[in-house]
Amino acid sequence: MSLLRILHLVGSAHNDFYCDLSRLYAQDCLVATTDPSRYDFVIAYITPDRQWRFPRSLGQEDIAAAKPIPLFDAIQFLTAQNIDLMLPQMFCIPGMTHYRALFDLLKIPYIGNTPDVTAIATHKAKTKAIVEAAGVKVPCGELLRQGDVPTITPPAIVKPASSANSLGMSLVKDATDYDAALKKAFEYADEVIVEAFIELGREVRCGILVKDGELVGLPLEEYLLDPHDKPVRSYADKLQQTDDGNLRFAAKDNKKSWIVDPNDPITQKVQQMAKKCHKALGCRHYSLFDFRIDPNGQPWFLEAGLYCTFSPKSVISCMAKAMGIPLNELLMTAINETLCMI
Repeated sequence: MSLLRILHLVGSAHNDFYCDLSRLYAQDCLVATTDPSRYDFVIAYITPDRQWRFPRSLGQEDIAAAKPIPLFDAIQFLTAQNIDLMLPQMFCIPGMTHYRALFDLLKIPYIGNTPDVTAIATHKAKTKAIVEAAGVKVPCGELLRQGDVPTITPPAIVKPASSANSLGMSLVKDATDYDAALKKAFEYADEVIVEAFIELGREVRCGILVKDGELVGLPLEEYLLDPHDKPVRSYADKLQQTDDGNLRFAAKDNKKSWIVDPNDPITQKVQQMAKKCHKALGCRHYSLFDFRIDPNGQPWFLEAGLYCTFSPKSVISCMAKAMGIPLNELLMTAINETLCMI
């Protein structure tokens, strides 16, 4: 059987944070999925100066040794490589949209959602409107621009309309705190969402995997929160910065997060909602959604995360493992779904 030549698209043309975040996950994926009998990996690494590099690995020495080239030269290189498939590993908005669209133009298939779908998902207000129209409950909210005044009575959540990992998010308990929260959120986006705070019962994520054209609900992942001391998840719960300035994963263990028992009644209820979201947004191959469960057991949609790096630490990978699907099988499932569409 001939090797599949897979391009890992890594980095960010937006900023150093997203560039480091992408490299962190992609490096983990490369180590975990390397299989010389099955795959031939190529790495494209993009930096905030919009230069492309094609390093041997994602180690700092190999990246430094790779010659930076502009987009035009990168396209010439890519079209000569006989790439069978591209695996997107970029998290910034340009990486989720423009760079995926480039591969549509090059007619190189790729795993994951299309740029029009990811463009919607990166805008939280648009995503909420679409899934609400499909019958999924969402918190009451409003979209603000600079100078707009919130009308929602606290407690409320204030967050950028287009950012990830809880960057710029605040819980406002008193109206006098709105100014500081809005200022913080506007540092990350030109539009800000203010939405009613859903009292904590539980908070979970639900992944959907497409296999043989069918939607498969993965086990839920639940996060440790407390109504009084820790009512929402913060950036520090997801990522941490080391002393040398690099990013690393925040600790993932069964104390801060855990897989929900599949027999838990909430599982089926959330999976049904997640499948509605997947279909309404036009997702393909996989999807991931966050839900807040109120004290009465009602799930409320929070946001979508339509990416998976196929790192062992990726949420979808962890969910699949809990279901008995090892990482290489998960990757091959996504590859088969992608190639079957050609």
